[in-house]
Amino acid sequence: MQPAPTPCLSTGILVQCRPGFEPDASLELQAAARAARVEGSITEVINSGFALFQLSVPAPRDELRRRLDLSRLVFSRQGFQMVGSLEDLPEKDRLSPLMSAITALGERFSALLLETPDTNDGKQQSGFLRRFGPLLEEALGKAGLLRSDSPHLPRLHVFLADSRRALLGLSLASEGSAWPMGIPRLRMPKEAPSRSTLKLAEAIMGLLTADEQKATLRPGLLAVDLGASPGGWTWQLVSRGLRVTAIDNGPMAPSVAATGLLEHLRVDGFAWKPRKPVEWMVCDMVEQPSRIAPLMAEWVASGRCRRSIFNLKLPMKRRYDEIERCRALIDQRMRAGNIKYILRIKHLYHDREEVTCYLTRR
Repeated sequence: MQPAPTPCLSTGILVQCRPGFEPDASLELQAAARAARVEGSITEVINSGFALFQLSVPAPRDELRRRLDLSRLVFSRQGFQMVGSLEDLPEKDRLSPLMSAITALGERFSALLLETPDTNDGKQQSGFLRRFGPLLEEALGKAGLLRSDSPHLPRLHVFLADSRRALLGLSLASEGSAWPMGIPRLRMPKEAPSRSTLKLAEAIMGLLTADEQKATLRPGLLAVDLGASPGGWTWQLVSRGLRVTAIDNGPMAPSVAATGLLEHLRVDGFAWKPRKPVEWMVCDMVEQPSRIAPLMAEWVASGRCRRSIFNLKLPMKRRYDEIERCRALIDQRMRAGNIKYILRIKHLYHDREEVTCYLTRR
């Protein structure tokens, strides 16, 4: 009887981020590694669209995963454990060396994610990816390495850092985005009054599980939208049949009002309270994070709402520190009420100088 193959070791962690946010992604990754007592060093290049944490000593993937949860990283759109790299890929035949390196890993995969940095240089490779992706997928299938019917297997990331350099990585579906590069392909709804609607659509898909979406976004449930005008976020809720009270001194778009599911109040979003508890409160008010975070915590802790999705508008510098400050403010209110809670924070693709958060009682 042949011994079971030895799983390939992880040599590092790569996180993809919005260009310009590499220092924030690096700082967060370093802090997570330090808390997990994982030793290594960071490589970052400004506007490269990714940051790399190189382990001092290669480690078993399962052990690293238990110690460092990639799904909790805010600034990571997509993350994976690095297991290999190829330099100086030939321009005319990239398939052969890639297949050799992938086969040598001794693994099978549930999915292939062919990715590039979200930069101008990366976007220039999009045509190549469209042509090359099916060829690589076919080769993996013929070699028996791609098993889409086995979701428990790791996903294979082939990250083309540039046209000549490929980094190989593995992740579980639970710790990374379902979308290559963490970029959802969402269409702008014709009836939605602003593109901000895509931000809430992505937040619902990325911050809530499928079961949570099904249970909490049902027709007839009550919701509040603080800072609602012109109605981009409200539209996401009424389009699912929720009844929404929109709080804003500005006007609401006719397309939203025409649903018959809207009540519009021109009052102060910081002072107004609902007459009875609601399922959802969403908030995209332009205000200091140190004011928004306690307000959101108060709504959930006091029972005004069961759950909330909200934005925190970040400063140009020390973004990571500001997020940690807001975490502490929320935690302080929840601890005061002896409330167990869930807080998920992500820098979404549709976010710019802000992050989107989901808060609910546990």
